[in-house]
Amino acid sequence: MQTGIIGLPQVGKTTLFRILTKANVDAKGGQQTHVGIAKVPEPRLLDLAKLYNPKKITYATVQYVDLGGMQKERMRESLASLREVDCIAHVIRVFDDPSVPHSEGSIDPLRDATNLDLELILSDHEQIAKRLERIEKDLRKKADKALEAEKAVLEKCKAHLEAEKPLRELPLTAEERRPIGGFLFLSQRPMLYVLNLGDGEAGELETAVERHKLGALQGRPNTGVVAVCGRLEAELAEMDEKEAAELLASYGLKEPGLNRLIRATYDLMGLTSFFTAGEPEVRAWTIHNGDTAPKAAGVIHSDFERGFIKAETVAYDDLVKCGSVAAAREKGLYRMEGKEYVVKDGDVLLFKFNV
Repeated sequence: MQTGIIGLPQVGKTTLFRILTKANVDAKGGQQTHVGIAKVPEPRLLDLAKLYNPKKITYATVQYVDLGGMQKERMRESLASLREVDCIAHVIRVFDDPSVPHSEGSIDPLRDATNLDLELILSDHEQIAKRLERIEKDLRKKADKALEAEKAVLEKCKAHLEAEKPLRELPLTAEERRPIGGFLFLSQRPMLYVLNLGDGEAGELETAVERHKLGALQGRPNTGVVAVCGRLEAELAEMDEKEAAELLASYGLKEPGLNRLIRATYDLMGLTSFFTAGEPEVRAWTIHNGDTAPKAAGVIHSDFERGFIKAETVAYDDLVKCGSVAAAREKGLYRMEGKEYVVKDGDVLLFKFNV
């Protein structure tokens, strides 16, 4: 999964990218594009490691792409890079710092969110208008049911965009999505608004939306909002585990805001985790909510999905409570599941398959 991080200049976007991915990049990277990998925080892996004493612990990862400041004169060029990502994280400046001027002259998070959304909408509208023009020319030459179906969906999308609403908020059936699946519309991407707060608000992340009157960003389809304090995260990144825990506690926080950011990305994309565990390795794997056991097996290796026989399954909570697979089996909590089983978050799985 790839998440594109975007935002206006001087919003703290590249700083957050650097902390997320531990990448050695300049926070004043300007228009440069950076790619990095972030570990998905998963404390349950440590509990499983206590049971299995593995040689290795492997976390799931998310790939982040820092696309550079979205300057007006290069907006379309920057937006083109978004067509390859699965999700967009828009870092919005909420902090006020006179020494770092805002590119728009004032701090207005809702304006910044709305303006960038409009750029995505305009880009999609232009693409759809060009395609509809081509379709109409072709239909004048010859009737074509496939083109008629595509035209109907595109006209529906165009009307939605003309109401200044992103396509991620337009409900479409699977049948409607089929003709337009190859277009990679920008405003159709799930959007995570990342509010970058000032130092004085580090202990008030949970109420940021209400305090800054940003309720219009919440509760929208395929959209999420998470608040972080970039400067605090930068401090935490330089500390050892004990010091970081003490600093977080001083603000009344249990974990870094960036952990919440990564989880919010997971939630927005409809992703969940299952585990494999043994002496060689304890590992987290990423799947979509609703995936069946063969689909989960295929994440490990395509041969596992093709030759799937069954999955030995135990819930993480049950396994940790019992203390071992043997104890879980005795209590009937360790079971065999077939091809129709829908994997649950935290399932510990062992796949049986034919090569």
